[in-house]
Amino acid sequence: MTISADHTVPDTASPQEAPENALNEAVKKFGITVEDYMLPARHQIQMVDPDGRLKPEGEQGTQPGHEYPVPGDKELLEAYERLVVGRRVNDQNSALVRQGRMAVYPSSHGQEACQVAAALCLSAGDWMFPTYRDAVAVMTRGVDPVQVMTIFRGDWHGGYDPLKYKVGIQCTPLTTQLLHAVGVAHAAKLRGEDTVVLAMCGDGATSEGDFHEALNFAAVFHLPVIFFVQNNKYAISVPLAHQSVAPSLAHKAVGYGMAGERVDGNDVVALLAVLDRAVKLAREGSGPLLVEANTYRMQAHTNADDDTRYRENSEVAEWRAKDPVNRMRTYLTDRGLLDDDGDARIREHAEAVAAQLREGLSEDVPVDPQELFRHVFDRQTPQLKEQSAMLADELARDAAATDSKEAGK
Repeated sequence: MTISADHTVPDTASPQEAPENALNEAVKKFGITVEDYMLPARHQIQMVDPDGRLKPEGEQGTQPGHEYPVPGDKELLEAYERLVVGRRVNDQNSALVRQGRMAVYPSSHGQEACQVAAALCLSAGDWMFPTYRDAVAVMTRGVDPVQVMTIFRGDWHGGYDPLKYKVGIQCTPLTTQLLHAVGVAHAAKLRGEDTVVLAMCGDGATSEGDFHEALNFAAVFHLPVIFFVQNNKYAISVPLAHQSVAPSLAHKAVGYGMAGERVDGNDVVALLAVLDRAVKLAREGSGPLLVEANTYRMQAHTNADDDTRYRENSEVAEWRAKDPVNRMRTYLTDRGLLDDDGDARIREHAEAVAAQLREGLSEDVPVDPQELFRHVFDRQTPQLKEQSAMLADELARDAAATDSKEAGK
């Protein structure tokens, strides 16, 4: 079966046979059926409850084939620091929008645990494809905060080099990033590279055709992709109940022949455990996986949205009690891993990042109107050249008129 002009798959590795065999091999190590491997655990994975207490192992939602050790202390402390920084960045950016220094910002306030875990589970050579709401994840991946936020000020198409950081540019079109992620994973597999790709999306994206195409292609070609769905209960203003009546979004995985899992999206301990394991399985050749994180968008969809029109304040208050930052602070403090001095140091770091954003996003950026034409095609078309010349002439005449007016004063 020919894939492209340059790559062919031997007859012994047809897409109908290879994934099934590989899936059976992946399941053997767990001693369970293929169906039990693909279906999510009967209860979502939650390791630390909303009060910050580690739950007994028997109450964490695990079962044979769906078992997760608690991540190491060093990883948990780093995750907490990233949580605090992410929360401060979300709130700082919301303030910058109100001050007119950013055009728009889709806050992930309340979803920071998902953001942090998504970035920390990956190795340096792995790829991440974020959505427009995943700025904290991009920043946690190592991208300069000001570069991350450049796109929301409208200065440029994206402020960072995707190849350098192995992070796709944040996508506003819903779900297109999943197809990009699958393409990168397919290329990596053809080249024999040790690359895992994590593709992020929201619950609304699961209603798009691109979601189906991405998951189906990844499963058929047995690609090392983790589809990470942040189920924050609303596709802008449309509640999940009006999008899907599946038992969970993780249950969609079995329809494509891949494993699915549900996890508490406000429990960073469980998120790290589930995503670390997913990355490990994908790297070992178990194929794609779907992880659904149940979380909540505490603030409006963007600054242009009035969320009071479609949800009640009581619902927001209910989720505020499940806050991921407070939960993790309590857990680490109770375990003696975090004291007041350590927490103060982390918050000072968060304030420094916020100050960096305020300073960086207050700088005036020189505007070159000719950039409108430079990057549309590799070689400018005659029409673009004509339009560019017309704009250059108009700008020159405006500049001459201004100079003449100034000289006459």
